[in-house]
Amino acid sequence: MEKCIIGKKIGMTQLFDEKGNVIPVTVVEAGPCVIAQKKTAENDGYEAVQVGFGEISDKNVNKPMKGHFAKADVAPKRTLKEFRLDDCSALNVGDIIKADTFAAGDMVDVQGTSKGHGFSGTIKRHNGHSLKDTHGTGPVHRHAGSMGACSDPSRIMKGKKMPGHYGAETVTVQNLVVAKVDAENNLIAFKGAIPGPKGGIVFITDSVKKA
Repeated sequence: MEKCIIGKKIGMTQLFDEKGNVIPVTVVEAGPCVIAQKKTAENDGYEAVQVGFGEISDKNVNKPMKGHFAKADVAPKRTLKEFRLDDCSALNVGDIIKADTFAAGDMVDVQGTSKGHGFSGTIKRHNGHSLKDTHGTGPVHRHAGSMGACSDPSRIMKGKKMPGHYGAETVTVQNLVVAKVDAENNLIAFKGAIPGPKGGIVFITDSVKKA
């Protein structure tokens, strides 16, 4: 059965293996989650489950969503995410998904939203270099520089590395290894880094490349 869960990034720390080697890990508070809706090939054309995570006050839930949660007979959740699975037969509305769904050694894909940096220049956004900081540079030492294409085609070509919105994008890191699972505290530690700032929501599924 395919596995999925929603979590909140806690931060990074380190673990030690049996040989004393340091393993950098990212800790995620994974679950408990509840299945709020189940879609089937017969009714919807595909197999999927809608998973809810995080508590939210009733006063912050609009009427359509209140009806949605009432139909499933589950408490309102702050985050909802639909996971398309090949086989959902073992999952039903109201089922609880906890961190112990995964085990140490599992390979997973983690999707999150990268840290937003707002409107950024070419140096920060594209790792460009500035002009020399000695005399004569003027107030343009961090500008993009020449970007035209002469008289033909008289326009900036698509793909030019320009200033603009940087970050806050959906990023998926594949084939991460689960280093440790703390089922009692709903924590999962992954080897390496995962996208997003501290406190960001992440979506965890089985890796396409199985361990």
